[in-house]
Amino acid sequence: MTVKNEDMAVPEIVAQSLLKSSTVTIRDTLCQGTCKHPSNEECTNSTQLVFPYRGVYVRHVGDDQVVAETNQVLFFNEHEGYRISHPVSGGDASLTLVIGEALLRELSPKDLLNDTPALRFQRQCLRIDARTQALVALLRHSLREKIAEPLEAESLALTVVQRALGPRTTHQAGASVGRQRLVDRAKLVLASDLARRWTLSEIAAEVRVSPVYLTQVFQQVEGLPLYRYQLRMRLARSLDLLPRYDDLTELSLDLGFSSHSHFSAAFRQTYGHSPSEFRHLTQRR
Repeated sequence: MTVKNEDMAVPEIVAQSLLKSSTVTIRDTLCQGTCKHPSNEECTNSTQLVFPYRGVYVRHVGDDQVVAETNQVLFFNEHEGYRISHPVSGGDASLTLVIGEALLRELSPKDLLNDTPALRFQRQCLRIDARTQALVALLRHSLREKIAEPLEAESLALTVVQRALGPRTTHQAGASVGRQRLVDRAKLVLASDLARRWTLSEIAAEVRVSPVYLTQVFQQVEGLPLYRYQLRMRLARSLDLLPRYDDLTELSLDLGFSSHSHFSAAFRQTYGHSPSEFRHLTQRR
């Protein structure tokens, strides 16, 4: 499928291969996100771990749906039908990891898998921690800039998977379908304007509940406050943008932070490095 942009045909999806070895295949996938409503059903020919790092979309499997954004890893089970919609404009980008079944079984806790002969994850997604986000960004930047040797990239990819699936770093939301859908709507509101300094009452009005109820439900479902989730989304976006900005003050303001110092302090507290230090890691020779 292609879309028209200034009389030029632009592919709806562009996938760039960053690494292909006997251990892991890594792809950088960009989607234009032109389809606001659920697409026709499709499936993958292999089980894939998908780490969104830019934008947002919704993945539908049967009656179940999840919001795919930078705080999640998504599981695309082999031959499992799904549909995609993009309620927020701007498209999306993800880093996709494909690992052989035997190795993936070794890395995956048994309680995440179905009890079937073929490897299948029980859930559509898990929330990942800040350290995993940073490792995903480091892996992607290192491969795109052709800095990482294959052995280093393979090792880092396995570390990403192990950490993403590890019980100490993941969060499994536990709530009714109605409460999960409410939280999903709140995430889409935040993603629609990441730099905006939303107030609680504005978000609550968008999802049509009271501020108190929204605060309580979001905390219950996601395990952290709404404001902290928004901060994680902004900081994850900065991991993608850092190599493109020479002026970190400009980046800070573009992401909605009040100042460079505010952004740097939040970045260091979350990822253990300053923005400048992390950018140096992605550009090392």
